[in-house]
Amino acid sequence: MPVSPHVVRSMVHLSDLHFGASARLERRTIALAEALHRANVDHVVVTGDVTEHGRQSEFERFLAVFDRFARSGRLTVVPGNHDRLGDDVADWAMGGRRVHVRRAPGLHLVSCDSTRPAASFAFVAHGTLAPQTIDAIVDATADAEPDALVCVLLHHHVLPRRHECVFEALGSAVGLPFAGALPLGPLLLHRLRGRADLLLHGHRHRPFAHWLPGARPLGLFNAGCSPALAAARRFDHARGRLVVQPRWFALHDAAVATLPQQPVLSHAQSPGGPLTTSPACATSQVKCVSLAPQSTMTS
Repeated sequence: MPVSPHVVRSMVHLSDLHFGASARLERRTIALAEALHRANVDHVVVTGDVTEHGRQSEFERFLAVFDRFARSGRLTVVPGNHDRLGDDVADWAMGGRRVHVRRAPGLHLVSCDSTRPAASFAFVAHGTLAPQTIDAIVDATADAEPDALVCVLLHHHVLPRRHECVFEALGSAVGLPFAGALPLGPLLLHRLRGRADLLLHGHRHRPFAHWLPGARPLGLFNAGCSPALAAARRFDHARGRLVVQPRWFALHDAAVATLPQQPVLSHAQSPGGPLTTSPACATSQVKCVSLAPQSTMTS
């Protein structure tokens, strides 16, 4: 039976799960995966650093935890710099391709591998984005269905962000690039305006959100370290548009108190006509929260 184009679908953005880093983070990730399943989330995207040491056993553990999403075709993953360590499991995520397109109900997902191959040391954390890769990403958005939300997924941040620890500050002070944004990130954003709806990334463990205005606004969202936050952003969409402001999908009220406020997208509204909402988080123990709006960038 064909699905009505008016059905509201949900996508949740996770990142920096770091399987193998600690039992605490893994417990949080398991709890998030269980909660997303109970909430009948339609699609989950993970923007890199799935593993801590790049070990095959860590990646297999991730696949086991998200097995229900993977088996049903509702999981999309791009690699992060940590996934290049050890056994180098990055190719498991995208099959060795730099850019890959995947279509899911209501979604046109353009995945980009922004990692540096054979990064055998943890401090080689910075990414790479070549002009030809930008061309491929832009080309990949061109054949999106008109009723699909176009999302670009990659691991590394495309705009400079403040340092998150003293080692990053010291490294930048002596000219090391490992904490820096992708040098061609602003060019990517410029070329995606009017072509894509969301650019989702990770790498920075503090979440960040900003809307680039225009006739077709482009949302820039960093998930942060999802298990450390005990939360992830949820995007509800229909007919190629968000139907409500992005919301935090949090495991408990204590997590909500620590999350940044979401910037408002003025055009986020019902795309018109009757909308049928998929089963949502009201049926689970997870708290979905739309935090108070603010007009400036948040981190």
